[in-house]
Amino acid sequence: MKILVVDDDQDIVELLSIYIKNEGYEPIKAYDGKEAMTKLATNPDTALMILDIMMPNMDGMEVVREVRKDSQIPVLMLSAKTTDMDKIKGLISGADDYVSKPFNPLEVMARVKSLLRRSQHQVTNDTPDVLEVGPLVIKKDSHEVTTLTGQQIQLTALEFGILYLLASHPNRVYSADEIFERVWQQESIVSAKTVMVHVSHLRDKIEEATNGEKVIQTVWGVGYKVEVH
Repeated sequence: MKILVVDDDQDIVELLSIYIKNEGYEPIKAYDGKEAMTKLATNPDTALMILDIMMPNMDGMEVVREVRKDSQIPVLMLSAKTTDMDKIKGLISGADDYVSKPFNPLEVMARVKSLLRRSQHQVTNDTPDVLEVGPLVIKKDSHEVTTLTGQQIQLTALEFGILYLLASHPNRVYSADEIFERVWQQESIVSAKTVMVHVSHLRDKIEEATNGEKVIQTVWGVGYKVEVH
């Protein structure tokens, strides 16, 4: 399984590559955004990307936006920026998770494993293979979401996980903590804003494809649900 590591600090690339090898994965190295895009193009089977934000030639935000045009590869962002707004911008751009520098490589690898597990086993086997909720058709096995007219909606693994969780339990309200623990498959750690950003991005995609249909409802002070009458 290949993991692309992208950072203009060569020491960080080498350090993470050592840990990636020790876990049995194959590291691919890049030192700026343009090189990252080239490496992805020549290694289409790459399973995950670890991506710095501040880089020359093409920053991490630009890379994620380009990648998300035709790929749902899990992306873990690294950055020396630590404010909530910087994290939110990274997640809105299409990243799946975020680690601030300086970081513990063991934490990075724990996040990597979690993202890989989620991308491979996004939903449990005791849920229906196909769901129809409002204007949407959701297919578990292929991770596809389409409108009733057949228009495909491109979602990240996290966005699909959130939608499927809510849609497979209609009218049930899930708190941000519950969503984080079930979809991210980690214990909830300051998860509310992270979940909020992903739900907002998911809503935007659904509403754009369905002429403004409000599929996901917010229950203020409680959480989120898909309402079915």
